[in-house]
Parts: sequence; C-alpha cells; structure tokens
Amino acid sequence: MRGHDLLISAETLHDSLGESELCVIDCRFDLKQPESGRQDYLQGHLPGSVYADLDKDLAAQVRPDSGRHPLPDLPKLIQTLSEFGIGPDAQVVVYDELSGAIAARAWWLLRWLGHRRVAVLDGGLLRWRALGMPLQSGPVRRAYRKFTGRPRPEMIIGTAEIMADLRAGAPLRLVDAREKARFRGEHEPIDPVAGHVPGARNLPCADNLTAEGLWKSGPELRQIWADALAEDFDDPFSVMCGSGVTACQLVLSSLSAGLGEPRVYIGSWSEWIRDPERPVSIGPA
Repeated sequence: MRGHDLLISAETLHDSLGESELCVIDCRFDLKQPESGRQDYLQGHLPGSVYADLDKDLAAQVRPDSGRHPLPDLPKLIQTLSEFGIGPDAQVVVYDELSGAIAARAWWLLRWLGHRRVAVLDGGLLRWRALGMPLQSGPVRRAYRKFTGRPRPEMIIGTAEIMADLRAGAPLRLVDAREKARFRGEHEPIDPVAGHVPGARNLPCADNLTAEGLWKSGPELRQIWADALAEDFDDPFSVMCGSGVTACQLVLSSLSAGLGEPRVYIGSWSEWIRDPERPVSIGPA
C-alpha cells in the first residue's frame, strides 16, 4: 500500500485490510478506568488489529521525579513492537475512540524510533463504526518481526532546558495541549497542582477536530497555529500537556498544518509540578 505518515481515512484503510505489510494498533485507553481499553478492544476492534496499553506498552512506570507517562523502557518497547509484527517496511495505522489523542502517542513513539510509515486513523473507531465497517472480537497475535529503530533525542525537550530558558528570560516557545480551564488553573481533575508553565501558550488538542470528530484541513490547522504562535512560524517551538501523551497530537497537528515538527516535553505538567520550586502561572497566557 502507498505510504502514509500523518493521517489515513477509514475508507483508505478499509481498502487496505489484509495487506501483508499493514499493522493496525488499537490504542483506546481511559485514565479513570485503565483496564477498560483492553476490554473494549476484546469486545470489538478493527480486523487484524493488536492492542497497545498506554500504561503498560507506551509508557514506563512512574518515578518520583517523572510525569505520569514517562518514555517506555527502550528494550521493552522494541520487544513489544516486534511482537506486533512491525518490520522495517510495515505500514502502521494507530487509532483510538475518536480524536487520536491517545493513538498519537504510539504514532510519535514510532517516529521517535525512526519508523515513518505510521499514520493516525482520521475519526478513529467512531468514524469506522459510523460507516458500517467490519469489526472483529477477541485477541489478535501477529507474526513476530524484528523491529529496528534508534531513539532520536532531538525530538524531546526536558525540564532542565525549560527552566534554563525561564531563568535566562528567553522567550518560551511552549504550547500546552490541555483544555483551557485546566491550562488557566480554573480546575484540575488529575494533577495535584493547577495552572501552567509561565510563558506557555494554549492550544487545546480538541481544537484540531471538526464537530464531527474528523481532523480539520491543513489551512484550518495552520490558522489555529497562527493564533497560538502569534503568526511566528520561523522559530522552533515545543509542545506539552498533562503527561506527554496528548502533546503528541499537537505534533501531528503541526505537521498536518505544514509547519515544522515541534519537540515534545515528555514530562509535561505532571513532571513540572514535582518540584514546588518550579514556578506556576494561573490565568490566561
């Protein structure tokens, strides 16, 4: 099948089912009910798809100094991807229920390891069901294929670098994917401290989607980014969220808008607030 590296439509994916190089990964996950994603997968998923658990497969165990979803242990991640049957020529498609907010983490991890033939299903499972396309129940095991990849550290920004910029008074080009109320500190349902990194800007990941749950067009996304970045597309920028997951959806959004690829602050807000000495802002950017 033709290579896809950003988004893929349900119709195109449906026409490609059964092709040997295709690997589909179900990434559904609920932070409040962590086991429900796998249970939903077993009840019904895209034909031939395997399941990736956000906590167990796409993140490592939380450390005292980390955010809620640290990068997975590299040997374990490579083993998981090999068990998914992802060889060097595989076309990977990842999906979740709707927005790609969870699936984009798997998409980004594969890119971080150098695998570019990976796309997010536009509209997710909701769109697939709406079109009356087939589902399969029960687990799927794919033939093992050795995954080869190397991390690209240039795709990541860490807490120390952000702190250094703040102390130096350098402009902070950091865009936060959390919803507006969480960013402003009006309420915080997940983390123990509300607010945002001083100088960060806000682009809620839901803003990338239409009312029907499909991704907005490239020009529409570019306008959203123009607002978030004050029309400054020339200087590099980075993205964050609550735990380094939905931030990956902003990477997909930026590339779909024809912009550069931002770095991801993997620790994000849940790591930032580990140290009470790090500054916190409340209110709009």
